[in-house]
Amino acid sequence: MRRRGLAIATCALARGASPAVRTASTAAPKLPSRDLQGVASMLREGAQCVVMLGAGASVAAGLPDFRTPGTGLYDSLEGYGLPYPEAVFELDFFKENPAPFYKLARALWPGRESRPTLAHDFVRLLADRGQLIRCYTQNIDSLEREAGVPADRVVAAHGNFDTATCVDTGLEVDVSEFEAALFGDDMAAFNEKHGGLCKSDIVFFGEALPGRFFETLKPDFDAAELLLVVGTSLEVHPFASLVDLGAMPRALINREKVGEMLPSRLSRGGDYGFDFSENATVPRDVFLQGDADDTVAALMDAAGWEFPDK
Repeated sequence: MRRRGLAIATCALARGASPAVRTASTAAPKLPSRDLQGVASMLREGAQCVVMLGAGASVAAGLPDFRTPGTGLYDSLEGYGLPYPEAVFELDFFKENPAPFYKLARALWPGRESRPTLAHDFVRLLADRGQLIRCYTQNIDSLEREAGVPADRVVAAHGNFDTATCVDTGLEVDVSEFEAALFGDDMAAFNEKHGGLCKSDIVFFGEALPGRFFETLKPDFDAAELLLVVGTSLEVHPFASLVDLGAMPRALINREKVGEMLPSRLSRGGDYGFDFSENATVPRDVFLQGDADDTVAALMDAAGWEFPDK
């Protein structure tokens, strides 16, 4: 059976330290109104935010998402010599034939063909204003870091291109040298120098998620006063279940309304996903429909914010 999405790891949430700007209040803050103006008001008042980024945040950078029929990454991998698209992220296949992954890495390498979007700049602005507890991203494009978001404020749940490792030795290799070899078509010599096949630290199927992901979750979501979910269908774990952490107001910025509560769970009082209904038991969820950049721009305008360098 083919697996959909990147690796799933099961792990108890650790109680690691968090660099959150301030601790959570004893009572969860409430939205002034369940719309764009309500979210903007919380931002304007200095709400401490956790941001969850999905592929939709990077679409304006020219990067495809994974699953959109016809244009998604998996549909664009014909000609890569793969038995099926997901094999490009399977470790056993990589060990047999690393060429398809190296070809994909050249196409996706940050700073080459893509630049940060307004959504990424917005996350950086939150950090600049002292309102970003953490940005959790399921993207592998490193565009959060390209936008200038501090490294300690980014958790790449599925890894990214910031570092690289030799699969056979388990030792980290210099990412600048890796990049030079990758684009210089000299990976064979580079791999031989370092004692085996090397790859960017992107989480492949069957690999564990970064330990830091689990260390920061509980303290971050406990401290959050606003959760912003941007450009994700919430089909992939662990992101699909993260929205249930914490008690803060939650805003989904996406083209489609996703992650809604299941009626069967609602009838039992379960807390699973968003509840956008007018009669929500806990009225804390807002759906802001649209492309990530357009919606972020509208949110910025409503908050009276501007990008310093725009």
